Amino acid sequence: MPETIINAINMALAEEMERDERVVVFGEDVAETGGVFRATEGLKDRFGGTRVVDTPLSEIAIAGGAVGLAVFGLRPVAEIQFSGFLPPAFDQLVTHASRMRWRTRGEWSAPLVVRTPYGAGIRALEHHSESLEGAYAHIPGLKVVIPSTPYDTKGLLKASIRDPDPVLFMEPKHVYRSIREDVPEDDYEVPIGEAAIRREGEDVTVISWGAMMQQTLEAVSKVDVDAEVIDLRTISPMDRDTIVQSVKKTGRAVVVHEAPRSGGWASEIIATINDEVLMYLEAPIERVTGFDIPVPLLSMEDYYIPHPPRIAEAIEHVVE
Repeated sequence: MPETIINAINMALAEEMERDERVVVFGEDVAETGGVFRATEGLKDRFGGTRVVDTPLSEIAIAGGAVGLAVFGLRPVAEIQFSGFLPPAFDQLVTHASRMRWRTRGEWSAPLVVRTPYGAGIRALEHHSESLEGAYAHIPGLKVVIPSTPYDTKGLLKASIRDPDPVLFMEPKHVYRSIREDVPEDDYEVPIGEAAIRREGEDVTVISWGAMMQQTLEAVSKVDVDAEVIDLRTISPMDRDTIVQSVKKTGRAVVVHEAPRSGGWASEIIATINDEVLMYLEAPIERVTGFDIPVPLLSMEDYYIPHPPRIAEAIEHVVE
């Protein structure tokens, strides 16, 4: 039946907790109230207060606790309430979680998942709307996963929980409840590190992820251009092969992301294209991104987030 991204998260967590008693869920308000977005609603009633636990308001403690639990045999899924509050946990992710396998020469690993809603569009307060995926993708040993659909959300979250190494699972809260599609009740995984081609085309490759995938597909539907649309789904490791093969075919590319332009993940994608298929390009690559400012509050978000007219203009410019 049609489900939202929030429903898909809840389904994946419940199924994995049922399948594997090592899976534990914890974070701010995840037990008693089901989390600020209700992604964990009902889990405490079903699995008890020793496997679904409310924590103090301390992101570094949440991430550090996840590292300790993972090293000693559990499969922790920690929630950071908003990705804007991830920086205090950055130390644990960089210093310990991502390095555990390397530090111990493979003797130990840290199979944990840190879930966090990211991105703008819900009129939130300061530090509630950041898109800092590029910063975390820079960390060797840490996978960064960003779904854009309910089906992929369930499959990717299951794959993340089962992964032998740490995964940062960033959820596009702008589309938490605005997209519905059939999500099987069966057990399935969506592989980490594989992009999806959402639309095939011959004229231009348009690359995006997360909430911007919906904006991108809407823009493509409004232009008289045969565009191929790639949903990365995983920022790190990035599916370079799918990007390269698509741009070889189309000769043009547009990259769309919500994060600020300078140092955004579009830069890495463009560098990959230039390294691998520069001689196939028919036009310079375009970027459609947020601006190099903090995410503005309230209605000004609408000017900050790449919207379909901006994306459509970039697509038409590249093709022309």
